[in-house]
Amino acid sequence: MTHRLTFGRPAPGAERTPRGWEWRWTGAAVMGILNVTPDSFSDGGRHAALQDALAAAQAMREAGVVILDIGGESTRPGAAPVPAHEELDRVLPVIRALRSADVLLSVDTMKPEVAAGALRAGAHLINDVTGLRDPQMRRVCAEAGAPACVMHMQGDPQTMQAAPHYADVVAEVHGYLRAQAREALDAGVPDVLLDPGIGFGKTLEHNLSLLRALPDLTAGPHPVLIGASRKRLIDFMASVPHAADRDPGTLALHLHAARCGAAVVRAHAAAAHVQALRVQAALSGGDRTRPPGPQRTLDSGVMHHTDTERA
Repeated sequence: MTHRLTFGRPAPGAERTPRGWEWRWTGAAVMGILNVTPDSFSDGGRHAALQDALAAAQAMREAGVVILDIGGESTRPGAAPVPAHEELDRVLPVIRALRSADVLLSVDTMKPEVAAGALRAGAHLINDVTGLRDPQMRRVCAEAGAPACVMHMQGDPQTMQAAPHYADVVAEVHGYLRAQAREALDAGVPDVLLDPGIGFGKTLEHNLSLLRALPDLTAGPHPVLIGASRKRLIDFMASVPHAADRDPGTLALHLHAARCGAAVVRAHAAAAHVQALRVQAALSGGDRTRPPGPQRTLDSGVMHHTDTERA
């Protein structure tokens, strides 16, 4: 399956088109998680130092990861908010150090002021767990020509797992995502990805229902992102209490998502995902998952460009 995402300004791997700069790829691309927080649920503190964050980014790029999602505030259940200035102090040095790299930089933030600062510093994409509810976030993305990932979350990180409830989780989540996508596009945001928000205000059964219903969401006009990396539902299904031990379960969930047409999977063990997705693509009879950009080839997990024009 071929996916497309349009930017209002140049982005790595994107081709100029009449609508803007189009980022095109086949299969599921891997978004590598780069948390620069001290308190993320799985890897808090590991990449808080700039040199550690850049080393992790380099390792993911060499493995074939094409998107880095940089986060300066934890959104784990019960997480306390972080002031915007503190979040910016965490993410801006990483963005500035990576902005000349041949990789798409996403910033995981709920705050318009953080999104604006990150985009000015060189980020390309905003990943908003609140689903662009804030009109100011839509304005920031529209003015910067930045697409956004629109995620569904019931409540907020402090309350979302208290008592999640839905009459019909699939209809409500899919309907919300489609409505938010329309609002974003009407506000001038150049494009969106949709994320059903696995683990964000959902019980195990809610999550399973959404994962089983992925073909309905991926059949729509917008690329779909799935981020189930190391989440608690894997413990519920497979008795894995420690988050760092949940990579095998994560791979199983994300391979399922890719088979259902997901365009992006967001993962901590990003290099393992690149390898697994390439093998799955080969077994299914298609080409290995092709990363974004015109006529790219893969060699030992490292991306190379041919001489075609790109932004």
